Amino acid sequence: MAHPARTRDLDVVVYGATGFAGALVAAHLATHAPDGVRIGLAGRSVEKLHEVRTRLDVDWPLLVADAEDPAALDDLATAAHVVATTVGPFARHGRPLVRACATNGTDYVDLAGEVLFARQSIDDNHEAARESGARIVHSCGFDSVPSDLGVHVLYQQVAADGAGELTDTTLVVTRLRGGFSGGTVDTIRHQLDTVRGDRALRRIAASPYSLSPSRDDEPDLGRQDDYATLDGSTVDGSLRGRLAPFLMAPYNTRVVRRTNALRGYAYGREFRYREAMSVGASPLSTVYAGGLKAGLGAMALGLSLRPTRYVLDRLLPRPGTGPDEKTRRGGHFTCDLFTTTSTGARYTARVRAKGDPGYQATAVMLGEAALALALDRDALPPTPGGVLTPATGIGDAYVTRLRAAGMELSARRLDKS
Repeated sequence: MAHPARTRDLDVVVYGATGFAGALVAAHLATHAPDGVRIGLAGRSVEKLHEVRTRLDVDWPLLVADAEDPAALDDLATAAHVVATTVGPFARHGRPLVRACATNGTDYVDLAGEVLFARQSIDDNHEAARESGARIVHSCGFDSVPSDLGVHVLYQQVAADGAGELTDTTLVVTRLRGGFSGGTVDTIRHQLDTVRGDRALRRIAASPYSLSPSRDDEPDLGRQDDYATLDGSTVDGSLRGRLAPFLMAPYNTRVVRRTNALRGYAYGREFRYREAMSVGASPLSTVYAGGLKAGLGAMALGLSLRPTRYVLDRLLPRPGTGPDEKTRRGGHFTCDLFTTTSTGARYTARVRAKGDPGYQATAVMLGEAALALALDRDALPPTPGGVLTPATGIGDAYVTRLRAAGMELSARRLDKS
């Protein structure tokens, strides 16, 4: 069933607009949404919503809804064509809103980077969203837009050249400057709490195909280690030194694999995908990469043990907080992707943007995802709806908007004969 006729009062609602990330999304829309777009601000406190609206100098309507109030969330979902939410951790606070949107045919975007939440969302909402026509698109921030759309544009270039299918593909975070998100820390903390003592949930979180429509349909490509250190030269001749594990690889890789499966394995049945992070090309890169890998393990262990968690909770960024404006605007990221195709051709893609990745750049990504769904319906990928990914749910309409907003998304062949 398609969306209801255009009788909804609003095009986009930002839910969580009084929080740190939500206020940044609202600020982006206030300065970049086209004239005539009907936008609302939503949250638990009408007083705080008034403060945000005054600060932005807009006259947008305010909607009050608690994340645990199904009736209020139904009202929120039926008021707009698209809901963009920043209220996480999503496994704790996000499920009722996804259900409301899936049931009411309302498109939905969020910043989720939680494997278990995304898996449950697929199980609970995919069929309902297909029936209502809702596009439920998780992970429209730094997790996992560079990954999912980076492979998307890489695949498009390979397909346009008739160069075969993708095989071994690696995303390397080659440049990164920005703060560590308190929301990301809280997500890690919540997932560790959830899987503790539950072997079945640990297996889901660990599976490389945990977000795929059907694990039985996935190819057996052997072990796919998200925390390996890599020799840069084995990824591409332009990379020197050792590559470290990337913190969000255990989530991003699963989103990309879901995209491949939802597209009928258009990337290829031999498509292997991994992510890593450059630590430079100095002789000490092996030490740096090993240290970063050990540090990620130590953080996970520390957050799992009560005495060390007490200390880390006071040292790590807290949810709802973030860097000042100067720091946010001074951040940036560059992700380079490398692949070898089934015909032996080599390709690269680049995703690059200014702004702190977890805050400033992410606000742009989520805001533009909402605008694409609300305004660019004729350019969206053909789908009856469902729990989708940035590439399968928004696709080229998203790429176009992000490029217009200043993000580089490009791909080219490396070995032209």
